[in-house]
Amino acid sequence: MDIAEEIRRLEEEIRRTPYNKATEHHIGRLKAKLARLREEAEKQRRKKSGEAYAIKKEGDATVVLVGYPSVGKSTLLNALTGAKSEVADYAFTTLKPTPGMLEYKGAKIQIIDVPGVIEGASQGRGRGREILSAIRVADLIVIVADVFSVHTIDLVKRELYNAGFRLNEKKPEVYIKKTVTGGINIKSTVKLSLSEETIKSILKEYKIHSGEILIREDVTIDRLIDAILNNRVYVPAITVVNKIDLYPNAEIPKDAIPVSAEKRINLDRLVEEIYKKLEFIRVFLKPPGGKVEEEPMILRKGAKVEDVCRRLHRDMVENFRYAKVWGKSVKFDGQRVGLDHVLEDGDVVTIYAK
Repeated sequence: MDIAEEIRRLEEEIRRTPYNKATEHHIGRLKAKLARLREEAEKQRRKKSGEAYAIKKEGDATVVLVGYPSVGKSTLLNALTGAKSEVADYAFTTLKPTPGMLEYKGAKIQIIDVPGVIEGASQGRGRGREILSAIRVADLIVIVADVFSVHTIDLVKRELYNAGFRLNEKKPEVYIKKTVTGGINIKSTVKLSLSEETIKSILKEYKIHSGEILIREDVTIDRLIDAILNNRVYVPAITVVNKIDLYPNAEIPKDAIPVSAEKRINLDRLVEEIYKKLEFIRVFLKPPGGKVEEEPMILRKGAKVEDVCRRLHRDMVENFRYAKVWGKSVKFDGQRVGLDHVLEDGDVVTIYAK
């Protein structure tokens, strides 16, 4: 049996097996094996395939428009950025990633329209694997449907999930330290729903027979597997339903933003939501002995002094001595900090280099 047949067999067995405490251990092993085989299949595909889409990141953040063909992604890109992405009334107009730049509140936001993602994309249909692989660089994914294809939202989300994307999720709080001997030692700071037997069987599927496992959340089978693989993409996402001018009474999902790219309806709301989801912070630079610069440097939440240095000059990190910071991230104004100091919105930073 080849990998593809084994994957199909495992998927069918998981579908047929009801989940309960008695079957938890069995399903855990099946899901772990399925995830491992999918990884092996993807590695084999990458070796064979020489073709790939490439996205070059520019600006302060990269947003990718993902959806079925003909839902108006190209029109939306053009409306948001003034780009010249080809628009037509037939499917698969966009044949390669097309970029545009949105400037909002001082931030330069790169928005990219990629070829349509269809059902089975994660398995390779419509060059889906290449498209999904390229969008792993995204800082935010905007899932686009139109009023006539609202059902495709769930289909696209499923293809993204199967390709390793975890939308609007945080990384599992599971920490694995492999050891040579001593068996598997599981420690947790919360009460776990999974049995120790299930956790150990999943770890052993990935040849982890000895190690210290610290679990800080009531982890599910899928989240545990994600933690072991450690190659998932945890990215925020927004859902947009386009062409509301053509069918104003369409049923729109609660969490979706209804827009018309053609008539420019609700685009202001979408832009504001994009900016909010990207969690930008503004950092003001102050040269040694000089005045605070008026234009802020736009960074993302969680940025460190090291990120400021890298943006200023490629040699700045190597020549860094220390920084002084004024603002919310320090205990007192002018505090001396190192490269790993985490900054907050509105901070003023002075870099001292050799």
